[in-house]
Amino acid sequence: MTNTKHLVICALLIALSFIGANIRVFGSIAFDSMPAFLAALLLGPIYGAIIGFIGHMLTATLSGFPLSPPLHIVIAFAMAITMLGFGYTYKALKGRARESVNLSITGIVGVLLNAPFSLGLSMAVLAIMAGIEAALGLTAMLPFLILASIINVVLSIVIFKVLQRFWDKAK
Repeated sequence: MTNTKHLVICALLIALSFIGANIRVFGSIAFDSMPAFLAALLLGPIYGAIIGFIGHMLTATLSGFPLSPPLHIVIAFAMAITMLGFGYTYKALKGRARESVNLSITGIVGVLLNAPFSLGLSMAVLAIMAGIEAALGLTAMLPFLILASIINVVLSIVIFKVLQRFWDKAK
C-alpha cells in the first residue's frame, strides 16, 4: 500500500477518533481510542500511536481539559505508548501463535496499557503537580477506564477481523 493511502486512512481514523471523542462517559473518558487500536493493527504501531495521541488531545479539548493541559499531554503520550505496545505485541506474535490467541494476548496488553499503566503514569505526574492526595483521587477512574478500554479494544479487533479480508486483497 502506498504512503498516500496510509495517510488517507490515517486521516479517516483521526476523524473517527474525533467522533469517538464526542461519545463520553464519566466526564472525560471517551471512545476516541478505538480508531487508534484499529490503526495499530491495520497500519502499524506508529500510526496507532499518532492517532492515539491526537485522539486523546481531541477528547481533552472537547472536555475542557478537566485534569489540566499538562496532565492531558502526559495522558496523550501514555495513549501513544499504549498503541505502540498493542501494535508491537500483535506484530511480535503474528505467525507465532494462532490469530485468535494473538489477538487475545494483544487485547489484554492493550487494556493493561490503556487503563492501569496510563492511570499510574497520570497519578505519578499529578502527585508531582498537586500532591499525593490528588493523585490518589484518580484511582476512582480505574473501573471505568478498564471498561472503556475493553470496549475500545474489542471493537477494534472485531472491525479489524472484518476489514482484514479486504485489506489483504488490497495489498
